Amino acid sequence: MSKFAIIGSGPMGLMAGLELIKQGHQVDIYERDDRIGGMSADFDFDGLRIERYYHFICKTDYQLFKLLEELEMSDRLHWTDTKMGYYYQGKLYKWGTPFALLGFPHLSLVDKVRYALHVMCTKGIKDWTALDKENARDWITRWIGPKAYTVMWEKAFALKFFEYQNSLSASWIGTRIKRVALSRRNLFNESMGYLEGGSSALLNEMARRVQAAGGRILLGRGIDEVVSSEGKVTGVRTGGDVEAYDKVISTAPIQYVPRLVPGLPATFSDAISRIENIPVACVILKLKHAISENFWMNISDDNIEIPGVIEYSNLNPGNDPGQKILYAPFYMPKTHPKWTSPNEALIEETIGYLPRLNPDFQRNWVLDAHCHRYEYAQTICPPGFQNMLPPMETPLAGFFMADTAYYYPEDRSINESIAVGAKIAALAAGH
Repeated sequence: MSKFAIIGSGPMGLMAGLELIKQGHQVDIYERDDRIGGMSADFDFDGLRIERYYHFICKTDYQLFKLLEELEMSDRLHWTDTKMGYYYQGKLYKWGTPFALLGFPHLSLVDKVRYALHVMCTKGIKDWTALDKENARDWITRWIGPKAYTVMWEKAFALKFFEYQNSLSASWIGTRIKRVALSRRNLFNESMGYLEGGSSALLNEMARRVQAAGGRILLGRGIDEVVSSEGKVTGVRTGGDVEAYDKVISTAPIQYVPRLVPGLPATFSDAISRIENIPVACVILKLKHAISENFWMNISDDNIEIPGVIEYSNLNPGNDPGQKILYAPFYMPKTHPKWTSPNEALIEETIGYLPRLNPDFQRNWVLDAHCHRYEYAQTICPPGFQNMLPPMETPLAGFFMADTAYYYPEDRSINESIAVGAKIAALAAGH
């Protein structure tokens, strides 16, 4: 039996803890925040417990389904037939069905056929190795043509990735197309899932099981250093105290690792430092009325500087029909002038866009507003990213690491957090 310290109490850290405890190991989970969850944590939004960042479940989230069954929580999973919209140059169009594609006036018939074939073929890809080395823009353009790329993709890439927009891996975007395309009841109905009680219901049960089995979850206890001697982990330093551990697993953003783990070789730390991220400032609005019927509305408009809005209440109606929740993500590099803008400015900018999306919108629809920021929200995955990722098992014996970058090429989701959490636990327990 080994004594493990886990850095981070998001779903990945909690899953790693559960798996290690099952094998008889001793586990302490350290969390710098005052609550569990990481990017999946919730907050009190004027009396409503809601996640800081939106989450949804797809039909292919098999690792999540398995965990829910193990935790006897499968009855909390609910499915909704959701709708998509595409707001293009001043007008909102239906999206996500064959009829919507055929009726969209900004693509030729040939472009529409090529677009549909691209989605159909991407759904069937099982090995992403070749596309890992391809450029996403070039791959998409080959399939659907340059005009369709400009209409359907260019603005979205620009508003999410800025200077990185033309150097993204095709496999990274391909898995996202596939995940959503496979989450359908049929050709005409997209079906997305949510957990009754939100992600916190799952996280709280995971935490309860960790603690019931003797594990500790130490909130408000950030780790300042992973201590090592002669190339091997010996413990962690938190505040002025050093506690001995046989092994340490970090599930925090790997950008923190070089500073936290001075015992790593410089070449390994340099490899970590080459992994880049885009931060996000996510505005959340509580509204009297929905802006549209859509769960997801992609936006490509010269006068709107966000890639879309997510009307979460159109997925999960909640318990109060008089409250509609809308998320508006501002992805931007830290060099962008808006990153230093106050939250209130981003909230006002979002509210200013709503009359464009729905001419009936009135300012008194806004019941409350909030904005959360996360510095390491989206990993930049250029072509060849698979070979850029440093291994989870580091050269420092007893130290293992993973974060959302290790979902690659899959999308960020709780399902992938659980899968990677189980993987890193198995790796660490076997060494």
